[in-house]
Amino acid sequence: MKEVSSKYYGENGIHRVPLWRIGGFALNNTATNLYLFFMNYVSYYLMGFVGVGMMVASSFAMMMRLWDGVTDPFVGFMVDKTNGKFGKNRPFMVIGNAILLVTSFIMFHVTHKLPENTALRFAFFIIFGAIYYLGYTCQCVVTKSAQSCLTNDPKQRPLFASFDGVYNTILFAGVAVVCSNIAAKYLDIGGYASTAFFHDFWVFTAVLSAILTAIAVISIAPKDRTEFFGTGKPVKVGLRDYWETLKGNRAIQMLVVSASTDKLGSSAKTSAVTVAMFACIAGSTKLQGSVTALTTIPSCIVTFCFISYFATKLGQRKAMLLGSIGGLITNALLACLWLFGDPTSMVANVEAGTIHWGYFVILYLVLTVIQAGFQGISGNIVIPMTADCADYEVYRTGKYVPGLMGTLFSFVDKIISSFAPMIAGVVFAMVGFTDHNPQQGDVVTRSLVYGVVFLAFGMISIGLICNLIALKFYPLTKEKMAEIQAEVAAIKAKAALEG
Repeated sequence: MKEVSSKYYGENGIHRVPLWRIGGFALNNTATNLYLFFMNYVSYYLMGFVGVGMMVASSFAMMMRLWDGVTDPFVGFMVDKTNGKFGKNRPFMVIGNAILLVTSFIMFHVTHKLPENTALRFAFFIIFGAIYYLGYTCQCVVTKSAQSCLTNDPKQRPLFASFDGVYNTILFAGVAVVCSNIAAKYLDIGGYASTAFFHDFWVFTAVLSAILTAIAVISIAPKDRTEFFGTGKPVKVGLRDYWETLKGNRAIQMLVVSASTDKLGSSAKTSAVTVAMFACIAGSTKLQGSVTALTTIPSCIVTFCFISYFATKLGQRKAMLLGSIGGLITNALLACLWLFGDPTSMVANVEAGTIHWGYFVILYLVLTVIQAGFQGISGNIVIPMTADCADYEVYRTGKYVPGLMGTLFSFVDKIISSFAPMIAGVVFAMVGFTDHNPQQGDVVTRSLVYGVVFLAFGMISIGLICNLIALKFYPLTKEKMAEIQAEVAAIKAKAALEG
């Protein structure tokens, strides 16, 4: 047997990577999530400076996510065809992030300077938004497609989800604090709906995302080579192979169902919903930052421990099953707390956003931390599970199509999750908010509380139920993956001999 030349490659066909490179590459997903969080505030800009109404602003996000999904198959095909001096994945990371930086700057710095014509401004925003999401697709695809070449060690592969879960917890908690502080800084000129807010937020997003992308590129570099791609040698892939994969790979079919419904649920809890929870229902804009500061570190620890322990001990399928059941229980308890408790009791000082320590805030903090651990498993383990699906396709047909796996996953995910902002907009409109999102000072009705609880906890629970159904038909158990890795190792050994 001709040995594949790499200090990370073992004789048994298992190739590993230093832990820091897994953690470093996971930052690629964080880099794109920064822009995802940034775009969560687009409705404030569209209503404040473009001149469109609530429903149109909510529909924009849906239209762009649909477009984002349409571009996925094309980008995935290009990834599968690419294998140059700079690797298969790194070019798309760099190009994608550059497109995001430039187009987002134009969208939020130029649109409001155009003549005061709603149709003109909206058309301009849509054109550059379409280019923006093409860049977003380029960088997002790599998060999934590079998983299979990063490592195939069943004990290492889930660790990506551990890092990713921690990063996302820090990201969404930290950025929420940053946003609320920026908004408070410019409260006298519109807060979230001021050009100064979007400028500061854009600078923060663009600079940090570029730094994280650079770290991810460096981290994946040694493994972004042909010898780690599926069979160990280039394989010609055509459009017909894509159809055969879609039709025959039950694992990716079930994973798409699970992940897309999860994403729809988590996306329904948009920035507007979070603002409605804390600024409107609880009564203080700054309260979110105070609560987040207390939950971030414990949530990171619990998320990392849950994923690292359960996924490596039980396998990724059983870990996701456990995470879904635990998530259902904690989301149900959180929903009951907000429906039957008194959220206003959380606030000691409305202006400062300081916390009043009582039963509500204690229960909310404890349940939020536990929920983060379970949600971290079900929400983040799907990315390394995509690599299992790519290996399964090599085992099943001998074809290595990680771009297809990543973009199929993303395509359906984006199509379904694109409805989340519109769902939030429809729910807010149904409870009486047709011209603006709920904010501090608005009258809190019982229907608003029901609507916010449904968006924050009910939608996620529906996604978790779909997980349980999909996992009944997902074939890649821990034992099956051991069989698959042995067969893939044999395919690579044969390729090495022929090479």
